[in-house]
Amino acid sequence: MKYMLLVCGDDTADASGMAPVEPWVEELGAERGVRLHGHRLRLPAEAVTVRVRDGEVLRTDGPFAETKEYVAGFDILECDTMEEAVEAAAKHPVASIGAMEVRAFWEDEDPEGEIRRLDAELTAAARERDFDRAMACYAPDVEVFHPVSGLEQSGIEALRKAEELWFSTLAGPVEREVLDLRVRVDESVAFSHALVRMRATLASGDPLDTTARVTTGYRAAGDRWQIVHQHTSVPFHAEITEGRS
Repeated sequence: MKYMLLVCGDDTADASGMAPVEPWVEELGAERGVRLHGHRLRLPAEAVTVRVRDGEVLRTDGPFAETKEYVAGFDILECDTMEEAVEAAAKHPVASIGAMEVRAFWEDEDPEGEIRRLDAELTAAARERDFDRAMACYAPDVEVFHPVSGLEQSGIEALRKAEELWFSTLAGPVEREVLDLRVRVDESVAFSHALVRMRATLASGDPLDTTARVTTGYRAAGDRWQIVHQHTSVPFHAEITEGRS
């Protein structure tokens, strides 16, 4: 489960003796993999408070509430329990002079499941040779290293041309089998690593059976995920290369 730590500073506290934050970030992030990301915020005096009343936008310079305590930054943690998140918060140096508010994220979303369903769409699109269905999985500005062209394809139209070129060397449906799919999701970006087996019949009548290593980057776009980067590494096949000429 994900938790947000609201790092609350105190204007009246003496921070001169506070330990540096960097060791906490190193331990929770690089060593334990609990801290996903975080950032400091500018001081409350530089904040702008916005309200809308009767359709009018009311802007006030300064924080929402004038208090001695203020949100100085935030950290996003991924912990098994609230107790683990509280333990991590207690080790934060600001906890010794201010306060750490720990709040769990709502668990009404399933981003990993959405990404796995997106991958299943690619499998169905390959089987049906449906280019529109496949391209719908990608962002307009996608960057793909395509195994057929051997070059990076920038943008959805370039990717579509590369896919059409590859399918022109094949006859009939293409069976795409994901042997292993590992997904890592953050707030708005995700990565997956997979072994993908592709089976088809070449236009020459010879069988094609190859396994590729596919690394994919995703970005949350509104209420859905899209592929923004993909790198596919496959064994060399002379038949496909000849089909490009």
